Amino acid sequence: MCQLDGTKCSFLVCLGMSIVICSVIYLRTRMPMEPKPQEPPSCRPFSSACKAFLPGIRRGLKWHRRDCQVESLVLDSGLQCSALIRDLHFITTPLSREEEDYPLAYILTIHKELGLFVRLLRAIYTPQNVYCIHVDAKAPLEYKQAVKRIVSCFKNTFLSSRSETVTYAGFSRLQADLNCMADLAESKIGWRKVVNLCGQDFPIMTNLELVRYMQSKEWRDRNMTPGVKQPMHMRYRTQLQHSEITGSHVALKGHGLKKGPPPRKLQVYFGTAYYALTRAFVYFVLKSPIASDLLEWSKDTFSPDEHYWVTLNHVKEAPGSHIDGGWAGDIRAIKWRDQEGRAHNGCKGRYVRDICIYGLEDLPWIINKKSMFANKFESNTFPEALDCLEQWHRNKVLSQATVPIDLSWPLATRINSSRNYFNSSAGA
Repeated sequence: MCQLDGTKCSFLVCLGMSIVICSVIYLRTRMPMEPKPQEPPSCRPFSSACKAFLPGIRRGLKWHRRDCQVESLVLDSGLQCSALIRDLHFITTPLSREEEDYPLAYILTIHKELGLFVRLLRAIYTPQNVYCIHVDAKAPLEYKQAVKRIVSCFKNTFLSSRSETVTYAGFSRLQADLNCMADLAESKIGWRKVVNLCGQDFPIMTNLELVRYMQSKEWRDRNMTPGVKQPMHMRYRTQLQHSEITGSHVALKGHGLKKGPPPRKLQVYFGTAYYALTRAFVYFVLKSPIASDLLEWSKDTFSPDEHYWVTLNHVKEAPGSHIDGGWAGDIRAIKWRDQEGRAHNGCKGRYVRDICIYGLEDLPWIINKKSMFANKFESNTFPEALDCLEQWHRNKVLSQATVPIDLSWPLATRINSSRNYFNSSAGA
């Protein structure tokens, strides 16, 4: 009898333990789990000042970045493309039919900061667009190989067929864009407009917002090349001959040799080197004698990309031309030193060549500006600014998606929360 009671007790104990274990397993499988951090704890945390830009923030809630090994991932030659794309959090599906029906082309001219380039590319990347990457011929070999590696992982991304040794303010900078334009003109992807970027840009608008902006009533069939008739204080750029010292700088020829007048009695305009151009205008640039003559005349000018596009966009024969458009077209958020106190409240980072390298405290101005892109960023000097803007931008991109969100797309996860950051931000 005692032996039987002992057997019953053992059975009941085992049964009870089994019930407890099964209950724990059941509850763990039913409860939503926080995604496990994919990176080591050495990831730089978001600055406390960034919380204002991250949705759904509650006291005690922390965000964990998943992307602190960007450069090492790209430099890992043993990593397959599928794993590289996943671990770098590239978006691999069109996020809406609206975007899919209006593909864009991009020209990226780069020469340094590999990590910043990768973060820019993934911020603007969607599979329906097409991307031409021009790598400066003087860039280090390791840099070129790393860029080539990541570019080779995407069918719609390619390196420019010709590489220039780019000189600041030189004709080579303009030629780099033209090289990519010639390549894009042959693309089988039916892109509608082309946008040019440098490696220190970062988007403010999402791809969906860009598509809607470019299809708006004002810009649907027009080129965007902000600028005005060349001011008096800028005329030395095109009235005096300049010489490009390859890879170094641009200098006056002699003691100020004068140039002849612009071809075909063209009115020279001055504006931004950045644009959004229709495909028909690109063909005009590549094939028109007017464009060819202006290009030849511009070879010994100073910073020709700041007069070439905007001048051609004021030619009546040019497709999508915008005569006397002025500074219309909100392409770049830039803090120029000489506009401090008027257009902006000062640079919170530092000025380089009179352009602000953004710090974290510049973000409210950038976001409120509602431009297409912001310029400039340095990942080593002010990393928190880029971290915060990138997370803010990805939140916005995913919140606008009309397709299911892949688990690899978020750039950060929440700690001490039963919901992942995207689901929580949707109701924020």
